[in-house]
Amino acid sequence: MKKPLVALVGRPNVGKSALYNRLVGQRQAVVSDVPGTTRDRLIGETEWNGATFKLVDTGGIEVYQPRQDGQPTSPLEEGSELFVPQIRAQAMLAIEEADVIVMVVDAIQGITAADQEVADILHRSHKPVIVAANKADNYKRHDDTFEFYGLGLGEVFALSALHGTGTGDLLDAVVEALPYESPEDYDAEDDSIKIAIVGRPNVGKSSLLNKLIGHDRVIVSDIAGTTRDAIDMQVVWENIPITLIDTAGIRRRGRVAQGIEQYSVIRAQKAVERADVVLLVIDAQDGITQQDAHIAGMVQDEYKSVVIVVNKWDVIEKDTNTMNTFMEDIRRDLAFLPYVPVVFISALTGQRIHTVLEAAIRVQEERLTRIPTSELNRIVRDAMLRHAPQTRQPRPLKIFVAQQVRVDPPTFLFHINDASLLHFTYERYLENQIRRVYPFTGTPIRLSFRPRERRKREK
Repeated sequence: MKKPLVALVGRPNVGKSALYNRLVGQRQAVVSDVPGTTRDRLIGETEWNGATFKLVDTGGIEVYQPRQDGQPTSPLEEGSELFVPQIRAQAMLAIEEADVIVMVVDAIQGITAADQEVADILHRSHKPVIVAANKADNYKRHDDTFEFYGLGLGEVFALSALHGTGTGDLLDAVVEALPYESPEDYDAEDDSIKIAIVGRPNVGKSSLLNKLIGHDRVIVSDIAGTTRDAIDMQVVWENIPITLIDTAGIRRRGRVAQGIEQYSVIRAQKAVERADVVLLVIDAQDGITQQDAHIAGMVQDEYKSVVIVVNKWDVIEKDTNTMNTFMEDIRRDLAFLPYVPVVFISALTGQRIHTVLEAAIRVQEERLTRIPTSELNRIVRDAMLRHAPQTRQPRPLKIFVAQQVRVDPPTFLFHINDASLLHFTYERYLENQIRRVYPFTGTPIRLSFRPRERRKREK
């Protein structure tokens, strides 16, 4: 049995994302006073009194009727009115998938026409519904929340997502409504491969995710900056569980606007941190840009495995050398990632889309490769015989023994006589010699050198 799903729904700007962050215990959702900030569904996990369940944040369900002058009738963030139908569709999908629904309302404003419309939708869902009257920061506000019983949805809980007051009573009610019998009914701990999809804005990350999972899980638009939060989606590919993580586009630092967009970039960076494999999506029409190289460097700094995905390959005019020329450009501009595989696809048409997960799985397998100690030391000895370390010191560098101390990422420890005798070029040489036998395709490896302690002469 899968873990139960609890959906937070409501009209815009009632504090759903703030409540989501409070309940999951971390600032995962982008929070802003501007309506229309949350667009896609955001799924996290929380635990209360021994019960574990998934929590989903949604975009506000908004009634949008354009005025005659073309301006929105509600104070949505500029441009957000373009996404209202899709935001609403995502919220409706969350309602359909949820086991328990928490309708979030604004205790200060009271019942609005939009609240009533959301309530009508929830009545038709035939799902357990709990009303969370947010922004009830004092006792007077608590008294004001009684009017929300007029929605006819059941018990109302006054709370403040900002201060955390009242959330315990809400969680008690949620746990009581969950359709589970015992913790043993839950899925086992998540052992799926985490694959993050990153890149500049508008390179086709969300389109790639939708094509991989076979339906419109996230909002796709030609407008750069559509995706705000990191989105997780579980899929199974050839009996292998995978978690796909879509992220907001990462702009150059000087072009990142303060506020919502800045926090979205931070979320993307955190998505990279928790990923096993990163799909770096590049726009074939633009070629390799400086920002692509910056993002690749960020991924490398986190020692994450990488697959470069060249998207929009269908719109490129080609001859027999086009792909080879593009590969040469990648190897030149991303010279610090010579071990990374490259796939050419079209997320729009599905061209070569199967190669993406094939490459990611292969890279993950390489990431978990372990070299036996005897084999590793044979490789190192052969490397030193082919090319002895150069030094200006009177004594040479000696490597006594090498061992792989971990995988994910592969990490090697070399016991040497003196760290001052090691030059970075020889360290790079040793890495290349290891990769000659064990390529570790798409995966960075770590080399650590530890001087052997001199034994003190016993007195």
